[in-house]
Order: sequence, then structure tokens, then C-alpha cells
Amino acid sequence: MTTSRQTLVRAAARNNAEWCAAMCRAHGVAGEFGAEAWAAALRTPLYYPDAVALGPDADPYALIARIDTASPGASVKDSFADLELAAAGFHVLFEAQWVHRPAGAPTPSSDLAWDVAGDSGTLRTWARAWDDGAGDADLFRDGLLADPGTFVISGRSADGRVVAGAVATRSEQVVGVSNVFGPPHAAWPLVLHALGGLFPTLPVVGYEQGDDLTVALRHGFEPIGPLRVWTQGG
Repeated sequence: MTTSRQTLVRAAARNNAEWCAAMCRAHGVAGEFGAEAWAAALRTPLYYPDAVALGPDADPYALIARIDTASPGASVKDSFADLELAAAGFHVLFEAQWVHRPAGAPTPSSDLAWDVAGDSGTLRTWARAWDDGAGDADLFRDGLLADPGTFVISGRSADGRVVAGAVATRSEQVVGVSNVFGPPHAAWPLVLHALGGLFPTLPVVGYEQGDDLTVALRHGFEPIGPLRVWTQGG
């Protein structure tokens, strides 16, 4: 990995950890940033890791010591795909690629109107659209509305329905995008159009895998490095 790409991955990992921390705070779970990783001592919300490595060559034993491994479901985001956690009882849940889109890149047009959730009702409507009946809409709690770095973006059709969206996390060097949903041909143009309006001077980062990675690359992202998510047991 080149120095410039490693710098981008560091920024993306830090940004992602800040989003994880915001989600945890909304659920009343405290996390702490350290030199090598962000970690939460209590179990984090569904789909969110207990720790995120912030740089390469993190000490795996020191990292694991900061999280709850006594109860089921511990997970670690291995941001540089360089940790070996199998000996501690973890296995790889999935692998993905960090992606980057430079600031100032042309933003596609979108037929959808966009807005940012500013109250409980609009957040709830967004969460139900994101969830699409899976039963996890309650994951997105009102505490996110008070977080200055979190922007829940909705794309609305002409009849006012939320049909696409994402979460944007603004940090010092980048804006991260996650939880993208909606038809791929409509979702990414909507999200990139909104991000261009909200954060015109910041590069966009995130991570994707499989078909979602292919779609992101088609919309101007480039892969900048691998990551893994490890989970305990199973």
C-alpha cells in the first residue's frame, strides 16, 4: 500500500470509528479512542463492531482486552486487514475494500429531491425505508439527530416517499458514507449529489464488497485498501 493510500485508509478508518462511536452513544454505549483503536467495553448495537483499528500493526491482544469477549457476538473491524485474531477465538465474518472518491469530482444529477433528517419523524421514516421490513428500524435512534457529524440523507420521489438514502459522517479530513439503500441506479446519484451540496471540499470514503463495490466503482470511487471484520465464535 502506498503512503498516500495508507493515509486515506487511516482517514477512512478514523471516520468510520467516529460513526460507530456516534451510533453507540445513541444507544447509551460509551466508546474510547486510543492510539491504535477505538473500542467499546460493552456490547455495541447490532451490525456495529466493538473495536475499529485506526492504523496498521495494532496490537491484537491489547485491542481484544478492551472489549467484552465474555458475552456472545464480539466483533473487530480490522481496518488494514493485518490482524491475526484466530488464536483468540475469532473468525473472519467478511472482507471488503475501502473506497475513495476525490473532492471536486463531478457529481451526477438526480431526479430525487433530498433532505437531511432533522426531527424524530423524518428519522423514523428514513429508518423504515432503510430497513424495508427487516425489523431493525429501531437501530437508528433520536440521539443521532444531536450529533454534529452525522447527516441522515433521504432521497424522495415525486410523491414524497423515501426511496433512497444514506448516512454521511463528517470528520476533519473526509466525509464517510454508509447505509446506502435504494435502487443502485438511483441511490448513488442521489447520495453523491447530496454530498456535493453538503461537503463540496471533502473527499468521500466508505467501504463496500461484492456487487455493491462494483456499483460504487462505477460511480467514480477507487479501491484504496482491504479490510476485514472478525467475529468471535461460530
